[in-house]
Amino acid sequence: MASATTFTMIIMCLTLCYLSLFCCAFTSQDYSQALEKSILFFEGQRSGKLPSNQRLTWRADSGLSDGSSDHVDLVGGYYDAGDNVKFGLPMAFTTTLLAWSVIEFGSSMHNQIENARTAIKWSTDYLLKAATATPDTLYVQVGNPNVDHQCWERPEDMDTPRNVYKVSDQNPGSDVAAETAAALAAASIVFKDSDPSYSAKLLHTAMKVFDFADRHRGSYSDSLNSVVCPFYCSYSGYHDELLWGASWIHRASQNSSYLAYIQSNGHTLGADDDDYSFSWDDKRAGTKVLLSKGFLERTTQEFQIYKAHSDNYICSLIPGTSSFQAQYTPGGLLYKASESNLQYVTSTAFLLLTYAKYLSSNGGVATCGSSKVTAQNLISQAKKQVDYILGDNPAKMSYMVGFGQRYPQHVHHRGSSLPSVHAHPDHIACNNGFQYLYSSSPNPNVLAGAIVGGPDNKDNFSDDRNNYQQAEPATYINAPFVGAVAFFSANPTTK
Repeated sequence: MASATTFTMIIMCLTLCYLSLFCCAFTSQDYSQALEKSILFFEGQRSGKLPSNQRLTWRADSGLSDGSSDHVDLVGGYYDAGDNVKFGLPMAFTTTLLAWSVIEFGSSMHNQIENARTAIKWSTDYLLKAATATPDTLYVQVGNPNVDHQCWERPEDMDTPRNVYKVSDQNPGSDVAAETAAALAAASIVFKDSDPSYSAKLLHTAMKVFDFADRHRGSYSDSLNSVVCPFYCSYSGYHDELLWGASWIHRASQNSSYLAYIQSNGHTLGADDDDYSFSWDDKRAGTKVLLSKGFLERTTQEFQIYKAHSDNYICSLIPGTSSFQAQYTPGGLLYKASESNLQYVTSTAFLLLTYAKYLSSNGGVATCGSSKVTAQNLISQAKKQVDYILGDNPAKMSYMVGFGQRYPQHVHHRGSSLPSVHAHPDHIACNNGFQYLYSSSPNPNVLAGAIVGGPDNKDNFSDDRNNYQQAEPATYINAPFVGAVAFFSANPTTK
């Protein structure tokens, strides 16, 4: 009897050990589900008139008069995160990264490719309006964040002023304008085959907006001050966006004048700078990787410098190399900032995979001092970050809402945390919504696919709606993740 009991216990222990080893070995189906949800999230962020095929049905129309105060149509686009403001700089960056995800990994998206294109077009339709409504003007924001943040209300109920903000030849904003140009140019590549006329319109507008950004130089933070700072202040300045925007238009158009622009302006716009993060504010690392493609795939000598700087960036992320300098949590998560850290994780994972793809095109490696890092090394590093977000972490918790068995329930997001207009048709006024912010109950509306800010540098996470640093989702966290999970849905067994 004792031996039978002992044998049973041994079997149970072996089973538990087996499960602990393989509980988080995600399958192609898991990554495909994460891909579907990561795109679905954007439907929860929509502003404007919602279509009949809206899948997150707890949302309804909102912001239908946006732009009217300036006699322009600015209906549509995305709310950036958990509030009801349409910020142009992060929206444009989100669009660029969604488009880049499709450009590099769209072939792995299969039945989600149309949803991905739809998510991009929801933004580019808005950006086109913002860029073409008035000559030598780009509309860059709808809503005053200082007023919006004093309320906790559904977008469908908004009664705060929908102020319109713009940059112009008199009040420049080269950073937001050049990022808008990058978004339109990248999206033009996405639609080149499926909708050639729309693609041509996007590229033509991108060129005009870039010319505006380059001719009227200045930071939008200086022009708009407290309505963009500290929310989306352009801390890195506008040089990085000018080089990034030119790089995207060059890739989309293959117009030699943009190659000449990159060559003649690159050094003054940051080509020689090494930078170790990639975000809505700072495009330098992304630009290096983007331009390295020309050298790696076509041996365009003008771009060799960008391959060298891409190596420097990549090597900084890889433990064991002489250039390693990144910080990782004890559980293995890249750690950059206490607020919305996962934005850096998803953008880094995307760059690792994209650079790995470019390197693989000619069997290249990243040179890290005396050591070489292969494309496979980069893919492995990216996979650790993606898997951590999906639940392979010390907390055994997914940081994507609606994915896995455990995920954040108290997301810092107005529309998700308040009862929907279908469940509670009566207007919920500005101050009356705060009871839902402070409630300990889970959000009534599941913002499926949202990736929140994430855990701290010790892998601790507070599932608290008040803790916006960790519990708030954002479009620019999800955008590069779309590309990363698309890659792993097709390559799930990467070591």
